[in-house]
Amino acid sequence: MPNDLPEDALGLDRYDRAILAVLAADGRVPITELAARVGLTKSPVQARVKRLEASGVIAGYRAILSPIRMGLAHVAFVEVRLQDTREAALQAFNRAVRAVPEIEECHMIAGGFDYLLKVRTGDISDYRRVMAERISTLPYVAATSTYVAMETVKDAGPVTALPAANPPGRATSAP
Repeated sequence: MPNDLPEDALGLDRYDRAILAVLAADGRVPITELAARVGLTKSPVQARVKRLEASGVIAGYRAILSPIRMGLAHVAFVEVRLQDTREAALQAFNRAVRAVPEIEECHMIAGGFDYLLKVRTGDISDYRRVMAERISTLPYVAATSTYVAMETVKDAGPVTALPAANPPGRATSAP
């Protein structure tokens, strides 16, 4: 039986990490195949997957869609500066952003602007409409700058990289 002592502060051992790596690549892998790929039997793998789901490490499963095949090949990144950055303004902006389906990602930034948006549309004219009718009218928007992606070099989508077992600066426990 494998040593079940955690290897890091997240409580993940090498088997948990192996399970996560396989599931990140193929969330539909049958449990028997998952067990074979990580070197355990079916029952402990099922228990580990349930534990990882219950703890929130595995947040869910989903289909990865092809935006190109769906006619959504245009990607733009938009810097947004707000006219007010008090908490109420930030919360109002955050709520409004969640309601715009063309905004694929929204990140609050520490730097020369307040937010970075990833916007996906069919083409530049669709983007222009979304910018004029939706993004520019979001609460507290003072200014925007757009950068159009010419090519996607890497787009991993959901998290596929796992943190190091013992990242620098984290205390580790002896087995």
